[in-house]
Amino acid sequence: MPSVDTQARIERRRVIARILITGGAGFIGSHLCERFLADGDEVVCLDNLITGDMDNVAHLFVNPRFSFVHQDVTNYIYVSGHIDAILHFASPASPIDYLELPIQTLKVGSLGTHKGLGLARVKAARFLLASTSEVYGDPLVHPQPEDYWGNVNPIGPRGVYDEAKRFAEALTMAYHRSHGVATRIVRIFNTYGPRMRLGDGRVVPNFITQALRGEALTVYGDGSQTRSFCFVDDLVEGIVRLLRSDCVHPVNLGNPHELSVREFAETIIRLTGSASPIAFEPLPVDDPKVRQPDVSAARQILAWEPRIALEDGLSKTIAYFQERLEVR
Repeated sequence: MPSVDTQARIERRRVIARILITGGAGFIGSHLCERFLADGDEVVCLDNLITGDMDNVAHLFVNPRFSFVHQDVTNYIYVSGHIDAILHFASPASPIDYLELPIQTLKVGSLGTHKGLGLARVKAARFLLASTSEVYGDPLVHPQPEDYWGNVNPIGPRGVYDEAKRFAEALTMAYHRSHGVATRIVRIFNTYGPRMRLGDGRVVPNFITQALRGEALTVYGDGSQTRSFCFVDDLVEGIVRLLRSDCVHPVNLGNPHELSVREFAETIIRLTGSASPIAFEPLPVDDPKVRQPDVSAARQILAWEPRIALEDGLSKTIAYFQERLEVR
């Protein structure tokens, strides 16, 4: 007789059995591949490897329920057989990436989302869009609830990412309303954990890499701008719950615990035992001054909230970066 937890997992497995994850070789995508395989599902990972990394999923190839498709999601997608759910995570996601790849970022948000939704319609599959807190831009409402429309500069350098995701949300809702596609939208706030790229350009890999190398930690502005950091395992749990829920409208997933970038830098220095100083640089254009999710909807609808303490998650992430730096 299986335990209650085991029985619950078996019942969830019967709901969705074959999952396509675009951007599945990326940071969050690879953790999702791992999670669905652990739940007994079959996973098709699709990635063009522009920002994804085969090292993130190499260990999954021994599993007969895992397959990999090397493809750009902005092209026609063909997957034989049934698909129960499509999770669209393909996109450059760090400022370095989308500033270097502005056209590709806009295309994956528009054409890539269109291709994914078209496939979901043909396969009668559930479609989950990975959106972002960047749809709120440099917010004038704090913390940010899902009904806030945002403060985005559409022609600024960050606009290629912000507007790509805003368009993707609009297209997703249009497919839901016009074609009856079962859609879900997750707005992801700052997430960290193992498998982030060393040269990612975001604050977590930047600070950890600089601290481990004994370099100055680069803080933009005076460091008073705030962020909220969620460990990837907590995020994945929330995404799985959202996928299996009946919620059509966007849901914020992130850690509501807010701290300044300077406080975060000091935390990294302490946890790494580094003697690195902090160096201050000018604030980039349109960089958000505050960022904190209102997760009331996630608590109410998904019975979800982050559980992994910041220092526990950072310790695991620092260990990963230490190993990667030694390999290099």
